[in-house]
Amino acid sequence: MINKKAPPVIVFDVNETLLDITTLEPLFERMFGNPVMLREWFAQLVLYSQTMTLSGLYTPFNKLGAAALKMTASIHQIGCTDNDIEELGERMRRMPAHPDVVPALTRLKTAGHRLVTLTNSPVSASPTPLDEAGLRDYFERTFSVEATGKFKPAPETYQHVAQALSVNTSDLCLVACHLWDTIGAQAAGCQGAFLTRPHNAFLPAPGVPYPDFMASTLGELAEQIIRRAPVEAPNP
Repeated sequence: MINKKAPPVIVFDVNETLLDITTLEPLFERMFGNPVMLREWFAQLVLYSQTMTLSGLYTPFNKLGAAALKMTASIHQIGCTDNDIEELGERMRRMPAHPDVVPALTRLKTAGHRLVTLTNSPVSASPTPLDEAGLRDYFERTFSVEATGKFKPAPETYQHVAQALSVNTSDLCLVACHLWDTIGAQAAGCQGAFLTRPHNAFLPAPGVPYPDFMASTLGELAEQIIRRAPVEAPNP
């Protein structure tokens, strides 16, 4: 077993990790006739957010999300109206927490961990999506990549959290259900806790850092962190 101390600050990704994006599916069912189109849209959104950062450009994540919906509709040769864009924004503001979130956050706080969030989404007026989901009071601070003008997994995004909290990146553990996020955090010197929610899995490619913690539920992941029991990478 790897001997690595548990970090005092747990940094949570928000969209899909804490909040259930499957509540967007009715929009994609109505527009495309297939709720699974949510995944194509989300993949395009992530791809182009990272493209903007690599190109030295920045557009707020919600604006990119609306544009990605229009692009996906155009690819499939269907219409996308202002009402569709408005519904997307409203649904994203009101995504509920996954059932395993509150028990896990409560367990981590009880164990003495500091909890913060880091999201690609821009700062929003109250009530925020975390407010709407009943999660805001669990977190000491909420961070947006908007402060850096770069999207995750750019190292500046994780470094900004460490600097704002007056800690080292090695004092942070990034919890996310997106492997590209934990890869970025680990490359920046953080620990990575990978939550394998549905539609997410580890990428067994050379050079990909194995997560320090990995589980299929947030409760299991929280217990690993509390027990200071990082997972071991399997033999190649």
